[in-house]
Amino acid sequence: MLGKVVNKEEAATLLQTQSGREQLSPEKGAVEITENLIDLGRDAFYQETFGNEILFTDVIGILDGPLTVRKLVTAITALKGESTTNLQIPLDQDVTIGGRTFKAGTSLNTGLDVPKGSLFPLGLITHIDNAKLRVGVTCAVCHTAVNEKTGRIMEGATNTDINLGVLLAMASNTAALFRQTDVNPTNIPPGQHSYINGNGEQAYLPDAKTLEDEVDASILAWPPGNFVSNGDLKNNSAKIPSSYTHNAHPYAWSGVASIGWFHGLTTLNNAVFGLNADPTTTADVAESAFGIDKETYLGAMFQKAANPKYRLPEGVRPSEFIDQVDPTPGAPGINQTIQMPEYPKGSLFMQNGLMASTPGLPVAAQLNGMSAWQNTLAPPPYSSADPETLERGAAIFTKANCATCHSGRYFTNHKVIPVKEVGTQPLRAPASKGFAELFVPPPQTYPPNVSVPLPPNPPVLSIPTDITPQEDIDLAYALSDPAGGYKVPKLIGLYLLAPYLHDGGVAAGSDAIKRDTDGYFSIANPDQIGIVGTLMRNVKPDPEASLRMLLDRDLREPMVAANRANPDLQRANVDGSGHAYWVDEKAGFTPQDQTDLIQFLLSIDDDPEVLAPPSNS
Repeated sequence: MLGKVVNKEEAATLLQTQSGREQLSPEKGAVEITENLIDLGRDAFYQETFGNEILFTDVIGILDGPLTVRKLVTAITALKGESTTNLQIPLDQDVTIGGRTFKAGTSLNTGLDVPKGSLFPLGLITHIDNAKLRVGVTCAVCHTAVNEKTGRIMEGATNTDINLGVLLAMASNTAALFRQTDVNPTNIPPGQHSYINGNGEQAYLPDAKTLEDEVDASILAWPPGNFVSNGDLKNNSAKIPSSYTHNAHPYAWSGVASIGWFHGLTTLNNAVFGLNADPTTTADVAESAFGIDKETYLGAMFQKAANPKYRLPEGVRPSEFIDQVDPTPGAPGINQTIQMPEYPKGSLFMQNGLMASTPGLPVAAQLNGMSAWQNTLAPPPYSSADPETLERGAAIFTKANCATCHSGRYFTNHKVIPVKEVGTQPLRAPASKGFAELFVPPPQTYPPNVSVPLPPNPPVLSIPTDITPQEDIDLAYALSDPAGGYKVPKLIGLYLLAPYLHDGGVAAGSDAIKRDTDGYFSIANPDQIGIVGTLMRNVKPDPEASLRMLLDRDLREPMVAANRANPDLQRANVDGSGHAYWVDEKAGFTPQDQTDLIQFLLSIDDDPEVLAPPSNS
């Protein structure tokens, strides 16, 4: 019910009366969670691109760089039916991208997962259209992983080593993604490509090679497992979250997805396709949101498009040219979207006023289906330590005040915590502020029984905002505090989710630390601490060692220093700092306390053997 849940028993009672049936009707915004809806959501999660293959293939040129389909197929064939969590693709010649050279013979770590017996990586969809092969991306490329031991798919688990920076930088026109970086095209010297700007004057676009090199360098700075989703012209890289979403609201690292169907989860799902994966969807607000003329914004994206059909000719107005080649005429952007009532401005429900929608289906059907399906997902059961250890660890969890924030059955109080309090890397927290300043209240949507394409003058519903406290909404969008905040994540499945914190900066390899004679722990291998010593060296972070780094200030300090010494991580704003809630010697805890707490944290699966006692016990 637009964020409020009516269970089966309540629904059965309501459906006995006319007023109850009206309350639960699609016309009022109600969505019935059925097996068919869940199946639709699962299919969309794995198969639906909402048309982004045009962006990735024809504009960005994901197949026109060194990572061709032929090389992809060759690498998968070499697996001989076995699985991999990191498809490696060898280069047959030197490649210089973003100022760095990858030597011939180098095997690129893509982080793409290939299930046992599969002929293609998870989350990549191919099809042939007019004799041209195109590749699109679905949710599964980042939010599903292969189990290293069994080769089977773990639905909803984070693909912790997906190397999106390398995959995207190797494209021929990565410059189209400048919005996801710290590269402003207006700061690039002009080249030779003329166009008509927003004032109707002839001007020259940013030099294509310089822009491409700068964007490549910025994107290559992303560590594996991270992505810049906000598109606010800052390189605020953040760790890709899992899809274990049940009772984890509000959603997104800053909690900006907080109202509407499934308590904001549908808003989050839309952001992937209706905002984050298609920069053209924010062209109409480029001037107000980024200070970039719309024509310059689009021209910078399309002047070197991979497919000549989409490549901007000389001397034209970019928006008029793109209208002629747009695969979704009448809808802003390239992806399949519909305009919300407030477009071109956005709302708390849809940040940029657009909703990803497939023609022929009702409004939000696939997005709501994905929400319903994701809420059924849970990590595989964890093989726990002995009950006595877990009981001791649970007691330490309470004693150390972890339950102040990570409270309740799902270990979250659903609050947004100010940056100044949590103290973690701050850049991402206020990233949605620019969109919020353009919001139109109240947030609105169309009923979920209205078909796409929208009919003339479709009915409109106002969306309740009272399901999330206003102070959390304001903090999530950095309206009440310019620094913003981060939401409290739930802790279920931690054993699968290393590295830790929103920037993914807290990490350690299995050989990184050792136990000293006094029982305390110290760094044994400094080459295996931080992201710089794990995922950036193709070393999987060890959950137990990484959690010890999180809890012990004497271990975390050198780890943060190692991250900060790496120029790529500096540019991507990843350091693993903050969250200074220690369970270590200086906080009065023994090494055994720390170990017991870590075992308890690792044991928190969907049905924890032990729960933390209340603070007054």
